[in-house]
Order: sequence, then C-alpha cells, then structure tokens
Amino acid sequence: MREDADQRMQFLLTLRRRGISDKAVLRAMDEVPRERFVEGDYLHAAYADHALPICCGQTISQPYVVAYMTEQLEIAAHHRVLEIGTGSGYQAAILSRLAREVVSVERYRTLAETARSRLAALGYNNVEVVVGDGMAGAPQRAPYDRIIVTAAAATIPQTLTDQLAEGGIMVIPVGPQEGPQHIIKLKKLQTAPGREPELVREDLIAVRFVPLLPGQAEQL
Repeated sequence: MREDADQRMQFLLTLRRRGISDKAVLRAMDEVPRERFVEGDYLHAAYADHALPICCGQTISQPYVVAYMTEQLEIAAHHRVLEIGTGSGYQAAILSRLAREVVSVERYRTLAETARSRLAALGYNNVEVVVGDGMAGAPQRAPYDRIIVTAAAATIPQTLTDQLAEGGIMVIPVGPQEGPQHIIKLKKLQTAPGREPELVREDLIAVRFVPLLPGQAEQL
C-alpha cells in the first residue's frame, strides 16, 4: 500500500512538473484509479508516464497526454462531452469527474464492453459508451460542448466539427501515421444568426497516437 501511495504521489508530481496546473484536472487524475484500466501484465507500470498496450492493438495513453488534452478542453461542470475512441475507458473516466455527461464512441466491441464494465464498477454512471464509427461521431446526441479525439486523424473530420456546439472546443491529434502529429485545439466561435460559425485553430504539442480509422470493426 505504501508503494502504491508513493507511485500516486510521484504520478501527480510529474504532471505538475510538466505544466498541468488546473486543479480540477489534477483532482480527477488523482481520483481515478488508473490501475483499473490497464492490462494485468502492466499493472506495475500503471502510473508510469508512458502509454501502455491494451487489446485490439490499441493503447492507454500516457498520463501526461491525458491530463494535457483534458486541460485544453476547459471543461465546466454543465458540459456534455463527446469522446472518440473509448479504448480502456480511462480518458472517459477522467472526463466523467469533470463534465455533466460523456458520450464515448468505440469501434471495437470488445473494448467498448470492457470499458462499460470498468466504468460501471467504479460508479461513473454519467458515461455512455457506444459501439460505432468514430469518424461519424454520435450525431443523434449532438451538439456537444466539448469533443476529444484519442486517435490521430490525417485531417480534421468535418463530421465532428459539425457536432461541436457554438462556443465549443475540440481537441484532436492530427497528422500522418508515419509523420509528425500534433495536438490541435479548435474553438468554434459564436456568430450572428444566419452566419457560418468560425473555427479558430491552435497547434499544440507533438504527439504519437494510433490512427483514427473509419467504420466499425467487424471483428473484436
């Protein structure tokens, strides 16, 4: 237990040292037990600051990147958030501590079912995990105050920006799978009635993510 507490303390100190300063984000990172979202062979590295493999050839993102992307979303308690790429469910769990409602889309049924079970066991009941095409988002529940994408898109999908509410923020890794990728922050500015909303883009840190793939996986 002492070792676990030390790991958690070091985990939070690392996030602070790397520039994460939002108290609500740090509190969420502290509250959510990351070890509940990693595969058994990697439990010893649950709080290490790097990505870890999960099933279906996917990964649970590096803690710093999770915290950084979450901080960039500027989530308020009344927000509805769309997540593309549920994966292990860890990012959705963090979002659930900050937002009113989270809708998370996962193309792999195996990952979606496992994430649902983990989130339910922890009592994170404001997250809905749906199996579907992440590139398509979840338009039936749009618009969303915030959108986060946890896989790298070659270009920013208009299908997702269309689901972002005016005044909303989307955070997404963009870039080729074999080339440079960066976190992009998009703000959809509120405009006068009848005018198209303007998207303001900000390029942030360099990252490396698995690719955002179209469609729903036929197997797994």
